[in-house]
Amino acid sequence: MLSTRATKLFLSKILVTHKHPDHTGELRAFPNAKIFISRIEADDMNLTGDNVVRVDFTDGAYKNFPACKKIADGVYYIFAPGHTKGNSIVIVEAGDKFYMIHGDVTYTDEALIENKLSVVFEDLNAARDTLNKVRAFIKENKTVYLSTHTPLGYENLAAQKIMTLPDVEESPAVEEKTEAPKSSGKVWVCSICGYEHVGDEPPEVCPRCKQPKSAFKLK
Repeated sequence: MLSTRATKLFLSKILVTHKHPDHTGELRAFPNAKIFISRIEADDMNLTGDNVVRVDFTDGAYKNFPACKKIADGVYYIFAPGHTKGNSIVIVEAGDKFYMIHGDVTYTDEALIENKLSVVFEDLNAARDTLNKVRAFIKENKTVYLSTHTPLGYENLAAQKIMTLPDVEESPAVEEKTEAPKSSGKVWVCSICGYEHVGDEPPEVCPRCKQPKSAFKLK
């Protein structure tokens, strides 16, 4: 296994699925790597630096996704908005398998199987369209689904598990709301997922990503 120092030296490309700090917070640790990120997300984050590659997904369709950027042979960066307006996913081809690194299209495999949207989205209609496309891709291709907020991502990869999906009707989206202002007006932000809480003190546990109170910082 490579040390952290060796990883920094040899890592040449980073593909960012979206702007949330739990996915981008340590990009500064890789100054020598090319950071590929959708132009929408990069502009929202005000990213600068010669190593930042703003992606416009100009290489046409990939399978049933209408816009992609080919990063290398067998590696495709795909526009998949909804969770954020510039959200993307990564698909890696290997033999007869496809590995889907989807960021937060769903937080869990259970949500994918049950056809439920993430509770966080900037564009509801785009999020639903993206999830429909993801499910259609998985049904048509042998796909290893690599989630980021559940141990199943690691387990699926280790087991080379091919995701299978039942036909399930769309579940209505339930959008997560920031809590109503309280007397102090303090705004606490989860440094992991960006959830905002208004009150004298941060919550004991983040209701979105389940991180402890210590993850919250004053906005």
